[in-house]
Amino acid sequence: MTASKKADLAGPGIGNYEDLEKILPQNYRSPLTPKDTQNAIFAVKNYIEENLCKELNLMMVQVPLIVDVESGVNDMLDRDGSRTPIQFHISNDYNKHPIDAQVVQAATKWKRMALKQFGMNIGEGICTDMRAVRKDYFLDHDHSVYVDQWDWEKAITADQRNLDYLKDTVRKIWKVLKGAETHAQKLFPQLRTNKYPNLPDEIRFLHAEDILDMYPDMPRKARETAILQKYPAIFIIGIGWTLKDGYPHELRAADYDDWVTETKSEDRKPMHGLNGDILVWNSITKRRHELTSMGIRVSPETLRKQLEITGQLDWLKRPYHSAIINNESPLSIGGGIGQSRTYMLLLRQAHLGEVSVTVWPKILKNMCSKKNIHVLE
Repeated sequence: MTASKKADLAGPGIGNYEDLEKILPQNYRSPLTPKDTQNAIFAVKNYIEENLCKELNLMMVQVPLIVDVESGVNDMLDRDGSRTPIQFHISNDYNKHPIDAQVVQAATKWKRMALKQFGMNIGEGICTDMRAVRKDYFLDHDHSVYVDQWDWEKAITADQRNLDYLKDTVRKIWKVLKGAETHAQKLFPQLRTNKYPNLPDEIRFLHAEDILDMYPDMPRKARETAILQKYPAIFIIGIGWTLKDGYPHELRAADYDDWVTETKSEDRKPMHGLNGDILVWNSITKRRHELTSMGIRVSPETLRKQLEITGQLDWLKRPYHSAIINNESPLSIGGGIGQSRTYMLLLRQAHLGEVSVTVWPKILKNMCSKKNIHVLE
């Protein structure tokens, strides 16, 4: 059990194609043609961008695909070093003025710096149409090397660094996702079917500690699967803090989300963390389906505390981290909503490859072809 819990910490997904073949649906037929799917994708995309900006007071801005290694703003995703970015050398001016660059894995840290760059005041924020590459994923039905997200960030006050503000923000995001589902079904009525129930009107908030208490012997993904049978849409609070079984719910980087701050649950039990994930039950794949990871970002105090826990205090010398420590970066809340993950769910698709164009191994493409899953190329 200890081994399975440890193995479950870094990186979601399945891990082998024998298991993937079992979970891909039998007798599958997309409710939309490839042409209609493309129209539906952009209808949902436009709806979410417009309404996310309205609900959270954001504006759309440009976002980098590559960043300077020295900046420290690339997202390392986990804190165990298992997922590293693509790095390359730019021999500019015959190597007189070179740059070592990385392809972004997410814009998580860049966005916080960008709030100042774009002159955002308290209560204002930015939203990006972010593209990234994550080369170390196992490629299955809902993980690809190509990543597209609505990466967003908003400036807040110190008084807003609390669970109530976090939950209020999650509810606004959930309202947008529900609205996108309704919008898609108005345009394409065939998406409305009793076979696949709609998203619930309300999202359920649960602390990672509470879920562990409910299922103490299960590893993380099994706990998520079990709780989603009871509540088909949940926000798990406090991802990154070490729980009573000696493991965090999932590994989380130490330098953006705040997972160390002490909080209290609704029944006043001591908890930790001002971050979390939205997960839903996917009725097509019959699996847990993550839509977003988000949270209130670290303060100078909690950044130092989390880097001390992870043994990464040397990172404080980097521009991004020193800016936080020196109060040169605004306090903020932010997250990344998976675009293709959202399209896959709302448009009743069985595979990310039906809503995004990227590379897949032949074994997966052949598997999907046999199951009537049209993977784009």
